[in-house]
Amino acid sequence: MRETNANSIRSISITTPRSSSAYGIRIGCGLLGDLGGWVEQTVGKDVKRLLVVSNPAIFDIYGERAVSNLKRAGYQVSTWLMKDGERHKSLRSLASLLQFLSENRFTRSDALMALGGGVVGDLTGFAASVYLRGIPCLQVPTTLLSMIDSSVGGKTGVNTEFGKNLVGAFYQPKGVLIDVETLGTLPTRELTAGFCEAVKQGALSGNKLFRQTADFLRSHSPDNITEPDRQIELVNLIDSQVSFKAKIVKQDERESLDRDDAKSRKILNFGHTFGHALEKVTRYRRFKHGEAVGHGMIFAAHLSKILELLDQNELEWLNGVVHQVGNLPTLKDINPTNVLDAFQFDKKLVSESLQWILLKKIGQPVILSGKDVPSSAVKQALKKVLS
Repeated sequence: MRETNANSIRSISITTPRSSSAYGIRIGCGLLGDLGGWVEQTVGKDVKRLLVVSNPAIFDIYGERAVSNLKRAGYQVSTWLMKDGERHKSLRSLASLLQFLSENRFTRSDALMALGGGVVGDLTGFAASVYLRGIPCLQVPTTLLSMIDSSVGGKTGVNTEFGKNLVGAFYQPKGVLIDVETLGTLPTRELTAGFCEAVKQGALSGNKLFRQTADFLRSHSPDNITEPDRQIELVNLIDSQVSFKAKIVKQDERESLDRDDAKSRKILNFGHTFGHALEKVTRYRRFKHGEAVGHGMIFAAHLSKILELLDQNELEWLNGVVHQVGNLPTLKDINPTNVLDAFQFDKKLVSESLQWILLKKIGQPVILSGKDVPSSAVKQALKKVLS
């Protein structure tokens, strides 16, 4: 890894109404080279022991360097590796991690560190929230999707047979360290998944972030995004993406049920109703989460058009940018009946009614109750995206 370029470091602070203190998000290139120093700045020397949670693929690349760096900073370090994939973000994995913590007598003055993508981050954060009723958690995301979305905002959880992320907790980390250099080792599919999430946030934020994201996709390919002459542009894009997510979280940390305005945290679920259904009906084996969200955005846009909320030009603009991210897995054999059934288990149900996150135009999300969205429109949108 290259040395850290101080001119390319960005810092964002999040203070939420329910949190006892603010936490920082640090973004740059080469930041893992001073992981121990960042931990000391973030949680201090009161924390003596750290458990690094990761998976074998990520740990093979960054694990030895991360652990040795933490040890040089004076921390006692243990590791726990989980299997990779959404299907392993489960109650069984959670129980195994909690058992490890208990058997090794971790205390409330110790901390967990998630080193990996969203699956690792979600499971680690949830374990930290329930073990001894809460111990410190640090997020070190290594995928684009986890950098701009899942590591920020405190949503943690696991998947179950009755739905995705239906068991979890809101639990803010003590800090987030984003080293964009890790993106250089990602498979193309992981980058595609992450950029789908970036397009989603751009579509919600407005023309500025949407155009910034689209321009980056148009001028860069996955195999060169971390080259030295592109580092600043990449850091700037992730900074803009995280800043948007942080702004939403600051004002609606726990996705208040009584809010249905365009600044509610619920809007971040744009593309997720159909996306989560795709993941569920394929048993979390076919789609990366971001890929499912990519399809979900197209579905939500078609539904918005059918309901006469979104015009054809905006639909085509969004559709075009989604397809700039790369190839998404096919939908040809997805059974629409199974998708409709999966909608009923979505975590966006409020008062027994599904809430739809749709678009009036880029930057103008709208939240509609399922009671206001005819089933015929939903079926028509399904036919369009599954044909």
